[in-house]
Amino acid sequence: MTPMGEAVEEEATRARLRRGLRVATLLVALAIVAGLGLANLLRHLDKYGTPLAQVAALGLLVAVLAGEAALLVRRRSWGRLRLPAVAVVLAASLLSYATLPDGRTSTTVDWIFGAANWVGVVVLLDRPLRVTVSFLLAHELTALLNVLVLHEPSRAALARFATGSVTVIGFPLCVAVVAGLLHGLSAAAAASRAEIERVRVAEAVAAESHRRRQQRFAELSATTIPLLEGLADGSLRPEDPQVQRRSAIEAARMRRLFAETDTVADPLLHELRHCVDVADRRGVVVELDTRGQWPAPPLAVRRDLTEAVVVMLATAASKARVTVTGVAGLVSVSVVADCGEVGVPSPATPGVRVEALHDDDTVWMEAQWQATT
Repeated sequence: MTPMGEAVEEEATRARLRRGLRVATLLVALAIVAGLGLANLLRHLDKYGTPLAQVAALGLLVAVLAGEAALLVRRRSWGRLRLPAVAVVLAASLLSYATLPDGRTSTTVDWIFGAANWVGVVVLLDRPLRVTVSFLLAHELTALLNVLVLHEPSRAALARFATGSVTVIGFPLCVAVVAGLLHGLSAAAAASRAEIERVRVAEAVAAESHRRRQQRFAELSATTIPLLEGLADGSLRPEDPQVQRRSAIEAARMRRLFAETDTVADPLLHELRHCVDVADRRGVVVELDTRGQWPAPPLAVRRDLTEAVVVMLATAASKARVTVTGVAGLVSVSVVADCGEVGVPSPATPGVRVEALHDDDTVWMEAQWQATT
């Protein structure tokens, strides 16, 4: 399997785990709300001063759970509806506690104490742990205010509230911790995968750069290195015109070789400008003219097209003119220079044709390439 396929498979596995945890938490919340909550509400319905308010609070919780079920079916999260859903859960708690009989907090009559907490966790399951803890504390605060403000607090009521809070906070918090760990593992796995991909790309780039350096070295070893070795051991003298001519040609080839690695819109024209720059440094006046449009030739073809320019510009005495013409898939590079008699370079690529005309010290040379479909 490719690295991309492995990453997709890992992400799919993490998505299935998160979805499975959402389904399990929803089933637990449904069991508590429909089982314990509804059973206790019906059993003690006659004890409430306003039974309709308790039924409405239960209906709000059921509506939130139904929304979670619908989102699961559509494989979506709460998104912008998350905050309103949490507000509905807290509103249900406030409504229930506002009509709760005196001294019944944390008892079976107080059915919402152990139900609203699970509904809130269902909504906040994929949020950071601190968000879920904040909700559970808000739910606890609602029950505590009911004990302290709306009713006469007693030691038994406070002890019962503290004991009930252990399970009301503890069990949902455990689920939230598991969800947080799963989210953290997913994020760590994604970061690890990204780091692995970064290292792989860096290694591939380094290997490709090394291959290109070796290729360039091999290309220079045939002509440039013997010239440098001859200059180093004294067998070639710098004042020799032929040595100077060879040096100028190799300098232009090296500039062209370095330009081949650049990412540009028109590689052929870019490499020609580098060849022209070498002649400019020698004081040769060079005109570069372009006409028409041409396809981007392959690297080997570009070398054959520019070789005549390299040779003639490196040996031109004072002036030269380079013209690039493109029409109907045909690209032509011609050069006119006062370089005296030069040898016509033999193209290494089939499909490239080189012609030359001599008139005393002026030489015209043209290289053409026809793009094939």
